[in-house]
Amino acid sequence: MLQTASHISPVPPVMAGAAPMLAISDLHSAYGQSEVLHGIDISVAPGEIVAVMGRNGMGKSTLMKTLMGIVPTKSGRITVEGTDVTAMKSHARVAAGLAYVPQGRMIFSTMTVQENIETGLTVTGSRKVPQDLYTMFPVLLEMKGRRGGNLSGGQQQQLAIARALASNPKVLLLDEPTEGIQPSIIREMGRTLKKIRDERGLSIVVSEQVLSFAMDVADRVLVIENGSIVHESLRADIDEAQVARFLSV
Repeated sequence: MLQTASHISPVPPVMAGAAPMLAISDLHSAYGQSEVLHGIDISVAPGEIVAVMGRNGMGKSTLMKTLMGIVPTKSGRITVEGTDVTAMKSHARVAAGLAYVPQGRMIFSTMTVQENIETGLTVTGSRKVPQDLYTMFPVLLEMKGRRGGNLSGGQQQQLAIARALASNPKVLLLDEPTEGIQPSIIREMGRTLKKIRDERGLSIVVSEQVLSFAMDVADRVLVIENGSIVHESLRADIDEAQVARFLSV
């Protein structure tokens, strides 16, 4: 479809002509003999926020787990700022610049907030939680001595993101971050993710089913269906009704 100049979205300066921060090429992964991802190609620029949308069971979480080395890559290539991480173990991928907030947050419920964040420091060699994390998430500073399991869902999500950021990543992967969180907190999370991107200059890939959240945070929206990317558009050009049809059962 041809576009007039007035409809072409400007590329943010940080993205223009930049080499990809995360490059996924012809990625196939499988659970045993059952292939789940069928040749995924995604390129994420420095400072770009990409939302990968799709219904349950379409491959969003498998994509995230494959990027982190939790699900093995069958074929294809994953690079972080030009470094090939495809054959690396998960901890080595973290050291290479990938950070992951899993679906359901997976915080350590019996550990304190501060201890949870400290688990993210292992690859940095530091033992002290950077002050800017508490500045970004003031509620965590107030509750740093409280057990993670005693936090609300929204607070646990902030804790999981802070723990991921403690590893000083280049790319932040978030798997369904809005799941089980009330709408007012979802809006706040959207602001937080954009602030993280702006202040830290990192790239963010978020898997999501809530279209309003994706529209709020993402520079680009992809749709995954049956393990393949079936739709892609810049946020400014997105046909919300079309994407909504992909997401409806």
